[in-house]
Amino acid sequence: MKYSRQRELILKTLKENAIHPTAEQLCELIRREEPTVSLATVYRNLNLLSENGMIKKIEGLDGMAHFDHQTHDHYHFICTKCNRVFDIPYDITPDLAKDVENRTGLTVVAYDISFRGICKHCQKFN
Repeated sequence: MKYSRQRELILKTLKENAIHPTAEQLCELIRREEPTVSLATVYRNLNLLSENGMIKKIEGLDGMAHFDHQTHDHYHFICTKCNRVFDIPYDITPDLAKDVENRTGLTVVAYDISFRGICKHCQKFN
């Protein structure tokens, strides 16, 4: 992948804002530093970074794709009140894919597990 200043800015902004943003949210953050960046440029580069394994594209959270700079194995928790996305450590159930294979005879190639509920912050105001 060729170097691109805009791609570098997108990756830097994603790492600095570990909130699992959508492309639109990320574009808004980037425009604070680089007002001329278009949403199309952000989408194109996010998809390219995802295809090259540099970031994770998470789909199915709330109907929109979210992006995560953490590419190591982990799960996600989505708050049904505020829609924030939290990382859940992989070591909670590190053998989950292997257990699925052993119990079902299926072969797991990839997975993305998301839990839904209410985060600690929203529980305070419930």
